[in-house]
Amino acid sequence: MDWYGIRCVFGTKTRDGKVYEERITLWQASSADEAIALAEAEAETYAADTGSAYLGLAQSYRLGDTPGPGAEVFSLLRDSPLEPDAYLDAFFDTGTERQQRH
Repeated sequence: MDWYGIRCVFGTKTRDGKVYEERITLWQASSADEAIALAEAEAETYAADTGSAYLGLAQSYRLGDTPGPGAEVFSLLRDSPLEPDAYLDAFFDTGTERQQRH
């Protein structure tokens, strides 16, 4: 059985608008389809527990090795004509992320 990182997306309505969460979980399964099924079942539970909604997007990544320090647990390739700074601004640094700056 292989290890899979599965990214699921959630949405929550707040009094100020909407918040979206991307969450990656690890699953040991015999196929990507099985890992996604496991992750989606857990996603529904997570959504119910947190008052969010699972948005039905699950993406899988098969790990090349057993998880451990420094293991790559998810990777997504995206084609884009954007230059690096514009790409980061468009997809990862919009100014609305809830993260600590260091």
